Amino acid sequence: MGIYINKGNVAFESVLNSRYVDKTSFIAVVNATLKSEDQFICATRCRRFGKSMMAKTLCAYYDKSCDSRELFKGLKIAQDPSFEKHLNKYNVLYLDVTSFTTYPEYRGHIVKSIKEAMVKEVRRAFPNVEFDGDEDLMGCLQAIYVQTGERFYFIIDEWDAICREFPQRRKYKNSPVDVEPTEMDEYVMFLRRLFKSQGSEEIFVGAYLTGILPMLKFETESALNNFREYSMVTPRAAAGSFGFVPAEVKSLCDKYGMDYDELVAWYDGYQIGNEPSVFNPNSVMNAINARQCSSFWAATGAFTRVADYISMNYEGLKDDIIKMLAGGRCPVDPTGFVNNMSEVSSKDDVFTVLIHLGYLGYDASRKECYIPNMEVRGEMINAVRSNNWKEVAGILQSSRDLLEATIAGEADKVASMIDRAHQENTSILSYNDENSLSSVLSLAYIYARGEYILHRELASGKGFADLVFIPRSFVDRPAMIIELKYDKTADAAIDQIRRKEYQGKVLEYLNTPSGKGREKALLLVGINYDKESKTHTCVIEKYSDDK
Repeated sequence: MGIYINKGNVAFESVLNSRYVDKTSFIAVVNATLKSEDQFICATRCRRFGKSMMAKTLCAYYDKSCDSRELFKGLKIAQDPSFEKHLNKYNVLYLDVTSFTTYPEYRGHIVKSIKEAMVKEVRRAFPNVEFDGDEDLMGCLQAIYVQTGERFYFIIDEWDAICREFPQRRKYKNSPVDVEPTEMDEYVMFLRRLFKSQGSEEIFVGAYLTGILPMLKFETESALNNFREYSMVTPRAAAGSFGFVPAEVKSLCDKYGMDYDELVAWYDGYQIGNEPSVFNPNSVMNAINARQCSSFWAATGAFTRVADYISMNYEGLKDDIIKMLAGGRCPVDPTGFVNNMSEVSSKDDVFTVLIHLGYLGYDASRKECYIPNMEVRGEMINAVRSNNWKEVAGILQSSRDLLEATIAGEADKVASMIDRAHQENTSILSYNDENSLSSVLSLAYIYARGEYILHRELASGKGFADLVFIPRSFVDRPAMIIELKYDKTADAAIDQIRRKEYQGKVLEYLNTPSGKGREKALLLVGINYDKESKTHTCVIEKYSDDK
């Protein structure tokens, strides 16, 4: 058992001894690529989405130095036809790049240190093979293959750690000819030597690389274009293999007595490939361990970088961030991004980085990005505040007060607060009809999204209600129907709610088990904007069947 070769199955055994959710069906996906033109895989997700856990799983499955049959007994892969064919059949090389990038003593010679450590152990593992004195890692593997026929499966965890921390490429000294390779250059050459050399496809039966970023794109090189990508943007068959899907979270909630609807609000919302609903698995497990939902996103360590990207404020970026905080979606083209965090030159690049970091969800069918859930929305709000966007910070600060005033039935205060928001932020909150007023109110009630599911133009009764706030099952709040008028009266808005029976669908929900029987807890809110006086009026009523 080694550190870099044939590590065995101890790490996977530890995973199984935790609260494990079976994701071994992905092994069948990998098995289908072995010894083929698709044998090199790069699986990228944001932090804490199960990439490293899958690396440990694959190591235990392929490693010929151990017997993992009992560990996989009863798991999904054990039912797959390919299970026996590849179980414990190969030598496994395992490299966690962060074990080198996180130690100061390796700085300046990280790639050299990786090579030396792996070469030393590989040679020790094959004492009967004759090596020349100066082979690099690939040279050693070639010698082993030629003399013994042994083949390898290579796992590189956090493959892009060097790319993220040392992104600079070649530096010129005195002339364009006198070039000093950077850590990044040496790393790319190291990977090319492994996976693009003649005979690579024979020495390796496959490779699994994990990271946050997909493979780097180069204008003049085909450096690493022979990897099959499974990313946040292009997940292919791995859409449900990383992250939790609803059935898995429901099972965990039943087992550990957690409120499923609350976990949905906090950690769901990623749309990955053909999986319309994917949860952040790390946050789900932290919530179960803590017995309460909270934000565990700060532990991913990307906040400072996100704040830096937002501060770039490319044309329209600020308005789009505001739109997404209010629950909207924005178009994005991720194809131009070169998968290098230091080469961000447009709004699309910023959004694409945030998608890979997990701060935005991505709808591939519509090519739109959005903020996926309550946990991430909170972190995005923190990033906005750290950039001193005063007009946005003012809206966020007022949003909670606005919600509390609405629930308290303080109609004049609600009207006054909307007046003030409009006057102080005319560049953001300008409007001239009921639809734009609805957009403004969606933004003004940002804070409510933590406690409510907000619907715009909800089909109910005999028409469409402008704004409907359905309280989340874990929150003791009244439901609200807000009808908007432009240059009419707030009373007319209330009358329309009753006349068109918008309360119908809302009452149906509130009277279900998940609504906790709160059929009386419904507020009707009418808001009007007078274009002459440029002021709002508001009427708030508690719903009653008597009226």
